[in-house]
Amino acid sequence: MSKMIFVNLPVADLPKAMAFYSALGFTNNPHFTDETAACMVWDEGIHVMLLTHAKWGGFTTRPICSAGSSEVALAINFDSRDEVDRIIAAAAAHGGVADINPPEDHGFIYQRSLTDPDGHVWEPFWMDPAAVPPSD
Repeated sequence: MSKMIFVNLPVADLPKAMAFYSALGFTNNPHFTDETAACMVWDEGIHVMLLTHAKWGGFTTRPICSAGSSEVALAINFDSRDEVDRIIAAAAAHGGVADINPPEDHGFIYQRSLTDPDGHVWEPFWMDPAAVPPSD
């Protein structure tokens, strides 16, 4: 079985969060979706589980971070700078906040940042594959 990651995120408004992630290109997996949670698929190995606050509370007693805090930054790669810019524009148009940190352009890597409507931080980036050193 190939490796997969399920990123669990608490959300205040599940339909709003689902609409936001759909606008960014995620698809919904209805087999793992109900009125308390939604599985949004980026690709076969990357899934985002959107959990209502009540559902989240069933997994942990730790408090949910406020929308202005940064509990984690999730970096995800794209095939081009244009795709990074497209995802930032889609986020801003659908309830997210674009460029919460200054964009970074180092020539071989281009990165921007956004938050979803609940304040979760994403860092879409493009990296020139030729700049990646070969593995030994």
